[in-house]
Amino acid sequence: MSRVLRRLSLSGLLAGLLLCQPAFAAPGPSREDVDRSVALRENWQYLTREIAWPAHWLPDSSAFTYRKTVEGGFAFETADAVTLAKSAAFDHDRLARELSRALGRTVQPMRLPFTGFDYVGDRQTIAFWLDEQGWRCTLSDYHCEAQADPSRPRGFGVVRDLSVPADNHPRLSPDGKREALVEDDNLVVRRKGGAEPVRLSTDGSAGDFYDPETIAWSPDSRHLMIYRVRPGYARHVLRVEAAPDGQIQPRLQSQLYPKPGDAVDIEQPVLFDIDTGRETVIDAALFPNPYQLSNPRWRPDGRSVAFDYIARGFGQARVIAVDAATGTAHAAVTEDARTFVYADRRFVQELGKTGDEIIWASERDGWNHLYLIDGRSGRVKNRITTGDWVVREVLKVDEAKRQVWFMASGINKGEDPYFRHAYRVDFDGRNLTALTPEMADHDVSLSPDMRLLVDTYSRVDLPTVSALRRAADGSPVATVTRGDISRLAAAGFRPPQVFTAKGRDGKTDIWGLVVRPHDYDPAKRYPVIENIYAGPHDSFVPKQFWPFGYHSGGDKVIGMQALADLGFIVVQIDGMGTANRSKAFQDVAWKNLQDSGFPDRIAWHKALAAQDPSYDISRVGIYGASAGGQSTLNALLFHGGFYKAGVALAGCYDNRMDKISWNEQWLGWPVDASYAAASGVDHAAQLKGKLFLIVGEQDSNVDPASTMQVVDALIEADKDFDLLVVPGGGHSVGRSTGPIDYVTRRQFDFFVRALQ
Repeated sequence: MSRVLRRLSLSGLLAGLLLCQPAFAAPGPSREDVDRSVALRENWQYLTREIAWPAHWLPDSSAFTYRKTVEGGFAFETADAVTLAKSAAFDHDRLARELSRALGRTVQPMRLPFTGFDYVGDRQTIAFWLDEQGWRCTLSDYHCEAQADPSRPRGFGVVRDLSVPADNHPRLSPDGKREALVEDDNLVVRRKGGAEPVRLSTDGSAGDFYDPETIAWSPDSRHLMIYRVRPGYARHVLRVEAAPDGQIQPRLQSQLYPKPGDAVDIEQPVLFDIDTGRETVIDAALFPNPYQLSNPRWRPDGRSVAFDYIARGFGQARVIAVDAATGTAHAAVTEDARTFVYADRRFVQELGKTGDEIIWASERDGWNHLYLIDGRSGRVKNRITTGDWVVREVLKVDEAKRQVWFMASGINKGEDPYFRHAYRVDFDGRNLTALTPEMADHDVSLSPDMRLLVDTYSRVDLPTVSALRRAADGSPVATVTRGDISRLAAAGFRPPQVFTAKGRDGKTDIWGLVVRPHDYDPAKRYPVIENIYAGPHDSFVPKQFWPFGYHSGGDKVIGMQALADLGFIVVQIDGMGTANRSKAFQDVAWKNLQDSGFPDRIAWHKALAAQDPSYDISRVGIYGASAGGQSTLNALLFHGGFYKAGVALAGCYDNRMDKISWNEQWLGWPVDASYAAASGVDHAAQLKGKLFLIVGEQDSNVDPASTMQVVDALIEADKDFDLLVVPGGGHSVGRSTGPIDYVTRRQFDFFVRALQ
């Protein structure tokens, strides 16, 4: 049979298999059992009371707001910081009506589609994010509207969309006398009010233009910095929308989508003296191979301007400072890495008016810590934090008192090393003060005046408590809310088991969760399913109580419970290669994404099986979405002797096909053999076990062609598999959208057939 005919024959057979699913083998779960499991989240998620979300403070520190669970859903409250008097943050009914009208869909008052908001101005307007867009609603008339972003879009932050005009509104100087803008790709300055402009540059062109969105005035209005931009490669991903609403014929969608190895925009900082017209092109020797520059920021004294630099390949990060009088640049601080600088966890704060001191986050000793840097020489003045633990987030820097409030994990021996706690420390590293004593994961919101903090803490087995504390020493002021899960427990909810085992090195603790069926019988043998997300950018096993919704990368506990209730034990594990432990722990992923922590995961499974006879590791399945979809496929390609079946949703199966930002961070630049080593396309012939691929036709996060390239390679290798393409579906196609969700049911059906 020819290659083409063989593909057509296999494709036809596959389509038939998808249309005609075999019946369950008795005595497996019935269709009613599956539907009941799929509906579990909808049926249980409104049974809790007083589970609060992290607080948002008002700018004057007089009060804070939060969302909590109530009868029928969720409500927003405002609490007075002094009296703790509570009131509704707004009229939920009116807001729901007006938001419904603005969105063109029904919004229920107790199920508003956002989890937090901030007051704007005099507390008569609220601002929140909805569907990745900013919204504002006025509380006088409850008018709601989306906030248009006038800036030019950029593909993953590194390639400008030149089909959209830049925001070229005149940028007013701090003294209010002049305004700057771009005309014919060059920088011009004019007197306020539209007087005849003075052209400051003449070398701008369509292929090397001055970007008005990067204009930055010095505080004294004497200087200005702007970037001249050489455009990168404008790669577009094309997607056919086969069944668009309102029409019969397909529609073509196009998205600016830079991929690894593509040319990015090259930004050249240029400094101008406004009075003399002198132009200084900043020497690029200190930023020779930029992946990205931050927009310029002037120091308060106006004598220098700084910007952040990330090198292509993520091996170096710097703060570059430029003298306003001379245009001379120096590296105020430099971070070099043998593998990668973790760009998303960088923290920099320049102190004082001159930037002569800088607080900088660094992993140079193998753990993420804070350093006080001499901004003139780039040398370390002293360490602010130290130890075999991780600074997770900086909450606030008090320059006057020379103190830092921050979140960290791993300090408290004997507890989960992922639990976050709040601390305060002096700039010189002295007087480290713990502010959140409970053994739990803490989410802290510090008041703007740094006098109080709201501490929202929980564990997977401890319902959420929200407490008001003094920021100086963590001493308690009052309990704001205390979660009540009595009705949830009565419905059958049981917290998951936390389990640890040694990883591949025989020394490092690997942490995970175990979810068992509601009717679990320790005398029976249960097939095992692993919920995987192994992206190096975070850790993913839930640490907080809220068991519903979806984690960034997979189901939370209730989604796992729904699957377990069909007769499985479902687990989630953070193997090596993920974040929030040591640098060495995360570095396992460097140029090694196919690893996905599998040696640690398999060791963890075997350790649990050795303790629990009901844990049947002769029947192990796996599922995951996005990077978790890639890991799922790789489990069956590289560890097919252990994993027997997998559901891979919306996976980035070949990192050369995926977005530039995520993949160059972990696999480096230029594109090399490490990309092919992790490719599910290149290794498709190694498939063992049963595979179900699911993809949304309109996935804008991961190019859906990546899935179809795997399909092509599997057909070429004569491998059997299942495929579900959801017309119009996006990246979240595998996540539950209602009481009876088709895609979720298909996943459950697959595992029942494959493992039972």
